[in-house]
Amino acid sequence: MTGLSEKQLASLRKKLDRREAELSAELASINNEAMEASAHLPPLEAGDTVDQADARTHETIRDGEALRDALELRRIADARERMRNGRYGRCIDCDTQIPRERLEVQPSSERCVPCQRLYEAHHPA
Repeated sequence: MTGLSEKQLASLRKKLDRREAELSAELASINNEAMEASAHLPPLEAGDTVDQADARTHETIRDGEALRDALELRRIADARERMRNGRYGRCIDCDTQIPRERLEVQPSSERCVPCQRLYEAHHPA
């Protein structure tokens, strides 16, 4: 049992839906930008090293943003699975109830705050 009412779960589902739509749109934009950039690449000998470095930096940032968004989409899918199997709102590490306030801010939360701190200490970003 999650300790959340059906109304609360429905509200959290809507938040997950909205965030998923935002992330999907961002990823589509990133992918479109990447395709447009590759279609308009000048020959390798054109441009100076500063232009090439700038292009690589922009590509690296874009790739990082895409990875971040894809990971958050995965966490949203995992949250939905926990909703389906009745485990949503329970910490995946210690099985305590995640405070509703935390879920309101971050509906894809999978850990309580103490376990999240411990996880982050052992898995630096």
